[in-house]
Amino acid sequence: MSLEFLWYIPNQVTPGHRGEPVTDAHNSLDTLTEQARALETHGWKGALLGAGWGRPDTFTLAATLAARTTTFEPLIAIRPGYWRPANFAAAAATLDQLTDGRVRVNIVSGRDDLAAYGDSEGDQAHRYARTKEFLQVVRKLWTQERVTYQGEHFGVADSTVQPRITPRPGRPHPKLYFGGASEAAERVSATEADVQLFWGEPLEGIAERIERLRALSASLGREHPPLEFGLRVTTFVRDTTEQAWTEAEAKVAEMADRHGDREQNPHRRTAVRQQRLLDLAARGEVLDDNLYTTPGRYGGGGAGTTWLVGSPEDVAKSLRRYRDLGITHFVLSDTPYLPEIERQGDQLLPLLAE
Repeated sequence: MSLEFLWYIPNQVTPGHRGEPVTDAHNSLDTLTEQARALETHGWKGALLGAGWGRPDTFTLAATLAARTTTFEPLIAIRPGYWRPANFAAAAATLDQLTDGRVRVNIVSGRDDLAAYGDSEGDQAHRYARTKEFLQVVRKLWTQERVTYQGEHFGVADSTVQPRITPRPGRPHPKLYFGGASEAAERVSATEADVQLFWGEPLEGIAERIERLRALSASLGREHPPLEFGLRVTTFVRDTTEQAWTEAEAKVAEMADRHGDREQNPHRRTAVRQQRLLDLAARGEVLDDNLYTTPGRYGGGGAGTTWLVGSPEDVAKSLRRYRDLGITHFVLSDTPYLPEIERQGDQLLPLLAE
């Protein structure tokens, strides 16, 4: 089973993301390029680039970093509505050609400040119906010519994207990653995504979701190659188990001093996937061997809600257990970003390549 390891580049206007040192140049091209090149040097495939209104445009950043690197693969987070499917399919096909096939795409359907960029939002069923159509149109434009499609949300007529996507072994087009834990989200993922991304849930929960998604794929008549699975999680790695837990607990204590029991982003509270993580703290501070749930109480959100804590051997053991469930794509991170790219690339990744 081939495993792929990516990192995370936060793409934030505001400094200090998840404990990153506050500097004026935190989001400069030189700083982000240094991270991308370090990923190449230290064994990583690429990095997820965050998206959202009020952040630098993710596609622009991805194209710029790809131009300054040679093997770095950006996993570009994008939103239906911010993009229309034909515009995005053409832009991504162009970047994929210019980079010799280094583009990956993460479709995000969670709530955002949609009105700020002229979009609107219905209920959950509306959001995921639109996402499903977006995925269908983009895939058709990448794999077919003279595409005509008319859905409830998107349509194209006699459309052919140029340049054409060059199929590669095991990759007919850029992989389409997708997240979400609601029933509506899972139905979209089971039929239309290439990779379902999970956040850091306990092994039992991930196993249940993989089983359910595989069953859904069969019952809904999936027409694409089998759905693959990925894990997006914070990995807090230090030289020894004791050092890791001492420093992780100290970092959470600092978060508590700054924020207290801080209410999460209101959009996150309505997201099923985020709420699943926040609810884990009620089951205990540490689940499985080393899944630390306390960060979510003090402002940790998204992939920072739970952390895998330990020595390189501890964390590698945990990641191998996720692999045994069927996870083949890993998107890891911790701060400070650049030192952790180097530390985990040198100490953690070799253990996972064995």
